[in-house]
Amino acid sequence: MSYNMKIGIFGGDKRQVYMALSLLNKGYSVYTYRLISRITHKNHTEACGLDELMKMCQVLIGPIPLTKDLVTISDDTANDSEKTITHLLNKEHLLIGGVIPSDIVSLCNKKGVFCYDLMKSDKIAIMNAIATAEGTIMEAIKNSDKNLHHSNCLVLGYGRCGKVLAAKLKGLDTYTTIAARSDDALAYAHAAGFSTIKLCDIKTVLSNHQYIFNTIPSLVLDQECLKLVSGDVLIIDIASAPGGVDYEYALNHGINAKLCLGLPGKVAPRASADILVSEIEALIKERSG
Repeated sequence: MSYNMKIGIFGGDKRQVYMALSLLNKGYSVYTYRLISRITHKNHTEACGLDELMKMCQVLIGPIPLTKDLVTISDDTANDSEKTITHLLNKEHLLIGGVIPSDIVSLCNKKGVFCYDLMKSDKIAIMNAIATAEGTIMEAIKNSDKNLHHSNCLVLGYGRCGKVLAAKLKGLDTYTTIAARSDDALAYAHAAGFSTIKLCDIKTVLSNHQYIFNTIPSLVLDQECLKLVSGDVLIIDIASAPGGVDYEYALNHGINAKLCLGLPGKVAPRASADILVSEIEALIKERSG
């Protein structure tokens, strides 16, 4: 494994801080820019700008998501970065990030830049689902004055996050129903012991649930659905931005709906960072071999 490759980490949340510390402790030289916490280590350099970091480093590790608007870096600092990464990339770079927009992937292909999206790794996605599920339950407890125990919960979607979330809700003795489009997904949910319903039929059961958890990255809880929810419902939406809820309608009608993004970085940043570093080290070894 090549420890001579300088690693640059920029933007993001606590995960990037723990990733930097982990890589430093493994002997890598790490440059950082716009992390949310300062790092003190003999092999660490704080870059003055993104341009300096990109000139000094071959491996570039960005946030998750890499960017929310195709221009600025996603981070948890007070102000978004005004720097763009696209015009600074060259073929010597290895760009690693999460949820990398197709425009940037296309640009990397044109420039001969190797680009790797961490969130397309099945291993990482599954492990992230654990932290996401725990964070979702934390948000449900924090934003409700009721017990989850013996409550009626509706989980929209039965993909990676939906499966892990439903299992953990079941462990808390909730009465959980799974809504999904796919017959296969509903069959798996039934086999796991859950009540099931086709997604197109949820209007018939919405009023029966105190908690609704959405994992589907499209508008599933529109005005017509929101008109039918219980007055004391709590909706936790963990789908990718902009989520799957008509938030304007929910706000105007006093419906308690929360869009909760980036939960792994908020509730389990160290564990998430360890998973990401393992994948990154394997990638560096492969590319430098």
